[in-house]
This record gives sequence, structure tokens and C-alpha cells, in this order.
Amino acid sequence: MSGSARFDRLKADIVSCRRCPRLVEYREHVPPTRAYIDQEYWRRPVPGFGDLGGRLLILGLAPARSGANRTGRIFTGDASSRFLVSALHSAGFANQATSESRQDGLEYTDCFVTAVVKCVPPGDKPLPGEFRNCAPFLDAEMALLPNLRAVLALGSYAFKAFLGYLGREGGEVRGLEFRHGASYRLAGRPTLYASYHPSPRNTNTGKLTKPMLVSVLNRVKRDFSI
Repeated sequence: MSGSARFDRLKADIVSCRRCPRLVEYREHVPPTRAYIDQEYWRRPVPGFGDLGGRLLILGLAPARSGANRTGRIFTGDASSRFLVSALHSAGFANQATSESRQDGLEYTDCFVTAVVKCVPPGDKPLPGEFRNCAPFLDAEMALLPNLRAVLALGSYAFKAFLGYLGREGGEVRGLEFRHGASYRLAGRPTLYASYHPSPRNTNTGKLTKPMLVSVLNRVKRDFSI
């Protein structure tokens, strides 16, 4: 079976998942925001999206309430999405600077984007059991990226979740600490990079600026040539 066919099967498994009652209840009944009151929300788990042959994995925490939970594509349709995709476009990983809907023509090159938890969580805070329930989906997505050389974790939760993946794979995780701009070369594993999450609470306060994120992405590209 081809990688594309295996990914299609995995996407179907993700979208149909109902393992976490709290997340199912929230994603299916959270009220629309005023800006999207007339739109039909996706309200299902959200699989990853991008280039399966890519060398870079962007790892976020979870779908946003009126972003991916509305549009059905990860990092699409909200402020965090606009910030991230604009940076990816500037660094040459995206064909356009916007990400508004599944039909907008966005394509990633050399990059795959996903989230640790596939359903929107109340308060943007998944519970430990919800992280565990979603871990097999992340593991399966990782297995479908044969050329993977780098992982960029957006925020400390995504960083810790990737350390969990490394631990499940028998990798060494001691001494790996989250801080913006950090990078860790791991024997036999993708290099791990860290960035603050592009949430409005970080971008509106200047904790994370577009040049800061583009700088990390450009460093990833330079490291690919080593």
C-alpha cells in the first residue's frame, strides 16, 4: 500500500475517533463565535496536512475552537493559523501566506503540519488521558514521513508530547528543555526545534514575532544542508 493510501486510511480513523467523551462533547456542541454564526462547523477530529515527503514536521497542540474545529484543516481559519502560515510562506514552505479553508489552494512543500491532540479541548487544555489516547495517531503520522529530518514543536505542550514520542520509540529525552529557539540533535532521530506557540496571547504581546518564527524556520532549512 502506498504512503498516500495509508495516510487516507489513517485520516479516516482519526476523523471517526470518539475515544475521549469530554472532547467529543465539547467539539460537537461548542457554540460558534459571532463571526462564524452562519457557518457549519467541522466538529470532528482533525488529521495532519501537508507534504508526506517533507523533511520538516510542524507540531502544534490541538485544533482551535473556531479554527480547525470549524474548517476541518489544521491551522486554518484563525489568528494562530494566519501567523504560522504567513511565516511558513516567508520561509518557502507554503505556496501562499493565508490559510482560511480546505478549498483555498494552500499547499506545503517539504513540510507536514499536525497537532498532538486531534480534537479541540475546553480552554485549550487537554487532559493527560486525552494526550495518551491521541498518542497512537501521532505515532502513525510520524511513521508516514520517511524523509523526516526536523520537528518544530510549537509551545511547551507540543514539545513535551514529542518527548513522549521519543520515549515510546526508545530515545533519550533527558536534558531536553523547552525554550524558544532551542534545537537538539538526536542520534538516529529528527532534530528537535522549539518555538513559542503562535497564539494571540504570544503574538499580540510581542513574545513571538514573525521575524522570530521565520528565523527558526530558516535555521531549519540551513541545517538541512549539513
